[in-house]
This record gives sequence, structure tokens and C-alpha cells, in this order.
Amino acid sequence: MLSSYEALAWYLEGARTHVSLAGPPVLAVRVDDDGDTLFVSANEADRLIAEELLPEDADRVVRVPWHQPVLEAAGAGLAEVDVTAALRAARASLLPAEADRYRALGRETAEVLTAVARGLSASSTERSAAAALAEGLVARGIDPLVILVAGEERLPHRHPLPTDGALGRRAMLVVCGRRHGLIANATRWVGEADADDERILEVEAAFFAATRPGARLNDVFAAGTVGYAASGFDADEWTKHHQGGPTGYAGRDPRATTLTTDVVASPHAFAWNPSAPGAKVEDTVLVTESGIEVLTVDPAWPTVEFGGVRRPMARAFG
Repeated sequence: MLSSYEALAWYLEGARTHVSLAGPPVLAVRVDDDGDTLFVSANEADRLIAEELLPEDADRVVRVPWHQPVLEAAGAGLAEVDVTAALRAARASLLPAEADRYRALGRETAEVLTAVARGLSASSTERSAAAALAEGLVARGIDPLVILVAGEERLPHRHPLPTDGALGRRAMLVVCGRRHGLIANATRWVGEADADDERILEVEAAFFAATRPGARLNDVFAAGTVGYAASGFDADEWTKHHQGGPTGYAGRDPRATTLTTDVVASPHAFAWNPSAPGAKVEDTVLVTESGIEVLTVDPAWPTVEFGGVRRPMARAFG
């Protein structure tokens, strides 16, 4: 029984199975040996058939009264929770079409960040920056799942929901945008550069160097977190915020820790997230046998080569 957004988006070729971004999917899929059955809320079925589902999926739709949970209507079956690791491994290695969709999503997400940054100044508010980011994403058919903005006064916060405060001399922009079920995660800095900008890139480089097909996620995590002390940060800085991990059909799939033993696949999407107070770097990349391919990239954004990978620098206002 597939019922989570990430499993359904993956299995149904990127179909949008939600109404509210904060709500559950409006369908469930029962996967049987003789084929799939899609249990769909009746008031959503016509739209999904016309706009989201493949023809072969539409032929297997069972309409469920809006007042009945679709999972209840689907009946008993093996729950996702019983095969979580196997499902995650199945969607880790992206198919060529998925990788192409991801490249387009990453490029357009990065372009939105560049376009918004060009219109910002020290007097811009965090909320006006967030509104521009949301507008740019939605205009490109990208769901704005996360938008964070921190002005100069709020840089120590790792998850800064936007406020009415002015950006000041330096600001952080963070977006997580979803299209075709895939999620692009990226962070950019505007305004003045900071002494820690290069040091946090050193930490990220430690994560990148260890993220190779066949490696176990807990080993990659350990190699990356060691990079904090090696780069002059407190050795326990990694304990103060999550470090990211694999991405794709979930923001992190899963979030890496010392206990996550998933194997790095190829091509496998990652978004590492090393940070310290006032410093952070984040992009969505593809890991392959050839190395790291950055997806959230716009040639118009200033970069520096670090560890063989072009990485974003702080961009001046305007």
C-alpha cells in the first residue's frame, strides 16, 4: 500500500497527489502482482485523470467517497512502514528521465534565486524577499515547500522564517522547491561576504569527498562532520543543526545521522547542509561514478572552485 507523498510521486511519474501542501495525498495505490489499483477521492478523480495520471493509471482508478479515507477504502495490505528501507533504496538511483527533470528543476530554482537577489537591497525586508522567491517559483510550476530568509540581525538562526525585519548588510536566502515530485534545495547569500564563507565550503568539501557510490551513509556522515574541527569550527558544531543527506522525492531521504546505513547509489541526489552561526552552504547535486554534478546552478551567480566543484559565493546586492 503506497500512501506517502514521496512514494506516490515516485511511483506515479511525478504526479501531484496533493491539494494542500500541508495535507495528505488524495489517493493511495495498492500494488498487486497483477497490477495496480488507485483509490482516489471521488471529488478529485476527474482532475487527476485529466491532468496528472498516465492513461494506464486512469484505467485502474476506484473512486472513493470524499468522506472516506482512501487508505481505508484500499483495504488491508503491506504498509509502507514495513518496507521503508526497501522503498527508499528503490527510488535512490534515478532513472535518466528523472535526472533530466531534476536538472531542469535545479537550474530554474537557481535562476529564481539569482533574479530575486538582483532586486534586493539592504533596506529590503525578509518578507518581501520571501514573497519574491515564492512568486518566482510558482511562476515556473514549482511548489515552494520551504522559504527561509534571514537578515543581518537574525543570521544565527538556522531555520529563519521570514519577518518584517530589514536584510541589512548580509542576508541568507533558502528555498526548497518541488516539481514532478522532486525537490531542489538551495541556499544563497547576498550582501557582504564573511570570513566563515570559505571555511564552511571546506566542511562541505569533506562531505562531497566521502559521498561516493557504494559508501554507507553513516560513514559519509562521519567523514563530513570531522571536517568542522579540521576547518577551525568547534568539533561539535554538527550537533547544533542537521547536516542534510540524500534528497529526491523527500526533502531529505533520509536525513543523515550516525545511524543511517543506506548505501549511496548512482545517480543519487544529495543536498548536504553544513552550517555554523552566520554561515551555511547548500545545493542539490547528483552523485555519480564520475563525481559531483551540481543541479541548482545558474551561471549568472558568482562562484569559486572548491575541491574541484564550483561553489556559490556571497553576491552583492543589486
